[in-house]
Amino acid sequence: MTDQQKQTAEEFEEELEEQLPEEELTDEAEETPEEPCEEAPEEAPAGEEKPAEDEDLNTKYLRLAADFQNFRRRTEKEKSDIYAFANEKFAMGLLEVMDNFERAMEHAADSSDPKLAEGMQLILKQLQGVLEKNNVEEIEALGKPFDPNYHNAVMTEAAEGAESGTVTKVLQKGYMLNKKVIRPSMVAVAQ
Repeated sequence: MTDQQKQTAEEFEEELEEQLPEEELTDEAEETPEEPCEEAPEEAPAGEEKPAEDEDLNTKYLRLAADFQNFRRRTEKEKSDIYAFANEKFAMGLLEVMDNFERAMEHAADSSDPKLAEGMQLILKQLQGVLEKNNVEEIEALGKPFDPNYHNAVMTEAAEGAESGTVTKVLQKGYMLNKKVIRPSMVAVAQ
């Protein structure tokens, strides 16, 4: 047995002793005779039982270490996901406001006051900037092949010059937060 294996086995034994209740340790101490036994039990040959026992302990230790490392990785990933997607509900609320604002912009363009349309356009750009700073990005859909991971097809239509399965109209924009789809694009697809 190498020094590293001995050290590993000793560390594992120490961990097991720490996990045992104190009662079991005291019971073992009481059972040990104070006087040496006259008949010593026959020891097994050094080459048979010891290496197998050491190997079992080493295997248990390595599995325990691997389990702990997997646990640590999993919790770190969950923690980073929580931070990355904590703003998802907030972003969804802002997207609804942005949709309504864009609808209002369509009607403001028809208005007789050009300053109103210009002011609303500046506010819309500012809102889009806030979303971009928080890693919310629009899903490009128009003219792209239909992808069910990013698009939600609500209707099909005959479109001249468009291949079958191509998005021909975007009814509602879709968005992603940190590369995760939080709202798919609602689209019409060519037949």
